[in-house]
Amino acid sequence: MRLPGALVLDFDGLILDTETCTYEAVVDIFRAHDMELDLDWWQSILGTANHPHWTELLEERLGRPVDREALTVQREEARLAALVTLPPCAGVTDLLDAARAAGVPCAVASSSSAGWVVPHLERLGLRDRFAAVITADDVGHDAERSKPAPDLFLAAARALGQRPGHCVALEDSPNGVRAAKAAGMAVVAVPGPMTAGLDFAAADLVVPSLGGLDVALLGALVTG
Repeated sequence: MRLPGALVLDFDGLILDTETCTYEAVVDIFRAHDMELDLDWWQSILGTANHPHWTELLEERLGRPVDREALTVQREEARLAALVTLPPCAGVTDLLDAARAAGVPCAVASSSSAGWVVPHLERLGLRDRFAAVITADDVGHDAERSKPAPDLFLAAARALGQRPGHCVALEDSPNGVRAAKAAGMAVVAVPGPMTAGLDFAAADLVVPSLGGLDVALLGALVTG
């Protein structure tokens, strides 16, 4: 049985569905200003920090400035109230258990900051499952180094002492898939509620959830 050298998981939308409640909180803010948030635009920015802030889009639609700080605080309060009730996404814990039993190390590669990712992992009781947690803090907050650039995945491979070609990345967004492929990793796409229906043709495998995903199957994807 061939095993992958490592698994590298995205965070937002894959380990925890932060994306749905974030979108819904911003939709509510737009509607309070008699505006609709374009779902296509929102989906295009998922998985990357390389995009305009949603308050800039609201200002453009309104044709006037808004209090970005106050609206961001409002968004945070709304989405955090929802997030604290959420468990990990389906299959996450089982996959991490299987990887641990097989001796396959795991890492997180997220475009978010450590201040966002780590507390959620700790709340979910998952922090100790990851040998490395790589975030925007580790590659610099230059938007050009965010996904779909490969920097986060390359940093994760280095942290695990693995060649990228020996790793399998798991992602829920097309931006994340492109980043992992650019790093030279095999990629499994797991579309979530916010990314279902998007183009995942670049992935090596597309599955509806992490539930039932076999570590040996992931090893078969590795060609490096």
